[in-house]
Amino acid sequence: MEQTKMMETSEPLTCIILAGGLGTRLKHTVPDLPKCMAPINGKPFLQYLLDFLIRQEVKQFIFSLGYLNEFVVAFLELYYPALHKIYSIEPAPLGTGGAIKLACSQTTNKNLIVVNGDTMFKVPVSKLMEQHQQQNAGCTLSLKPMTSFSRYGAVETNAKDEVITFQEKKYYESGLINGGVYALNKDYFLENSPDGTFSFEKDFLERQIHSGHLKAFISDNYFIDIGIPEDYQQAAKDFQQIFPEHNSQ
Repeated sequence: MEQTKMMETSEPLTCIILAGGLGTRLKHTVPDLPKCMAPINGKPFLQYLLDFLIRQEVKQFIFSLGYLNEFVVAFLELYYPALHKIYSIEPAPLGTGGAIKLACSQTTNKNLIVVNGDTMFKVPVSKLMEQHQQQNAGCTLSLKPMTSFSRYGAVETNAKDEVITFQEKKYYESGLINGGVYALNKDYFLENSPDGTFSFEKDFLERQIHSGHLKAFISDNYFIDIGIPEDYQQAAKDFQQIFPEHNSQ
C-alpha cells in the first residue's frame, strides 16, 4: 500500500480543463467565443486560469473542447507553445461527464485534477491532491463557504469529510457550494459512471453520495464563476486586484 501511494504521488500533476460548453447564458455578452475565451481586461479568462494552475505546479493539461474549439487551440499554440498539452475534442456534445471520460482516455495518470474552464477557484491543488490520495477517495470536491446565496445549491458533509447530500438551488444564509475543482481517481470514475452523454454532477457525483468515496476539501480562497453576465463583469473588477501582474502586460 505504501508503495502504491508513492507511485501515485510521483505522477506529474495533470489537469483536465472543461472548455467545451456552449456558453448560452453569456451569448449576448460574449458572442461567437467559447466561455473560457471571454475577455477579462483584454485577456482571455483561460489565460488567468492557466497561469494560476501553472503556478500551482500543474505540469500537464488536457483541454476538453467542443464548441468553437479552434479559438482555444489557436490561442494556446500562439501563447503557450511549450506547454505540455493534449486536446480532447468532442465529436458531438457529451455533457460534462462524457467529456471527462473522453479526456481520461488521453492519460495514464491514476489521479487527475478537473476544473471548469469558466470558473476561478484559487484552491491549492497540490494540497487537494495530497488529501485525495491520503483518503483514497474516488473523487474529492473543493467546496467554498458562502453566505447569502441562491445561485448555487448547497453541499453537506459529515465529520469524516464525506459529501453526504447535494441540496437544490434556493436561498441559503450560509453553506458550502461546489466550486468546480475536483481531484478524481480515474479508475473509480470509469467504473462508476454511465456511457455516452451524461452529466458529471447529476449522473456521477449525486449517485455516489452513499458510497463514502466522495470527499470534501474546504477552501475559503477566491471564487468566481463567469457563467452569467453579472459575475463576468465582477471578474473584470476583481482580477485587477488579484492578478496585478496582468495589468501592465
